[in-house]
Amino acid sequence: MDEVPYDDRDGVIWLNGRVVPWRDAKLHVLSHALHYASSVFEGMRAYNGNIFELSAHNERLHNSAEMLGFEIPYSVSELDDACRETFNTTGASEAYIRPIAWRGPEQMGVSAQACKINVAIAAWQWPAYFTPEARMKGISLDWAPYRRPDPLTAPVHAKAAGLYMICTLSKHAAEAKGSSDALMLDWRGQLAETTGANLFLVIDGKINTPTPDCFLDGITRRSVIKLAQNRGYEVIERAIFPEELGKATEMFVTGTAAEVTPISNIADEYYFEVGTITKTLMNDYDDLVNGRPIAEAAE
Repeated sequence: MDEVPYDDRDGVIWLNGRVVPWRDAKLHVLSHALHYASSVFEGMRAYNGNIFELSAHNERLHNSAEMLGFEIPYSVSELDDACRETFNTTGASEAYIRPIAWRGPEQMGVSAQACKINVAIAAWQWPAYFTPEARMKGISLDWAPYRRPDPLTAPVHAKAAGLYMICTLSKHAAEAKGSSDALMLDWRGQLAETTGANLFLVIDGKINTPTPDCFLDGITRRSVIKLAQNRGYEVIERAIFPEELGKATEMFVTGTAAEVTPISNIADEYYFEVGTITKTLMNDYDDLVNGRPIAEAAE
């Protein structure tokens, strides 16, 4: 991928209450977060000049920090304003916005009681997570080598940096086999999610989605469920096992980065069509985030 490194770009980043030049937004190598993964983050997208579900994302950032035992020193409202300010500096109508909060370098070791909490917000133009061609025909998945952990072993409902280590490893393994992403099971062997998006399966005309009891109940996920229900589709949240994939005719994933993306196959073992339900929700979500009236589905 021919891409400018993220530490060497033009622009500004909001850092601890002030805007600094992009290249000057740095942290010390002995920051606690770098050694012990004590950081939480969010990913948002702006469409047509508006950040979608801005407050919901910053509320989740606060909740994630609380699960990791620290308090973000800015209110949700203050973070909303800072996100808008940072986004506006890009001069773009569409962008990706990344707030992050982390423990600093004041204390080194497992304990971090003395560490100050830092907050930064960056915004940049980011292409689609999957190519437009892939989104139209569906992406391929492979099985992840790692599973989502038991809620008794990690703060699984926090959007915490440490929980994404197994996602990176699993996505790399899938890409090495020629797939776009990896399908993760949970510790019980049930379907969970991909490395960064929630799952939906269409079985007998009904939309089925795994219960998010050990992974994030995504903001995009909730938006798409509402869109589906508004269309009159039945949405069933339940435990789903791998052997049920053979019953599904359509499968798609949702997320801020992925938006609504269809799945074409899993490990060349299960195949799905980009069917009417998936296409309808792709279009409805696109209308929703762009502030357009939801179009009538084609007959």
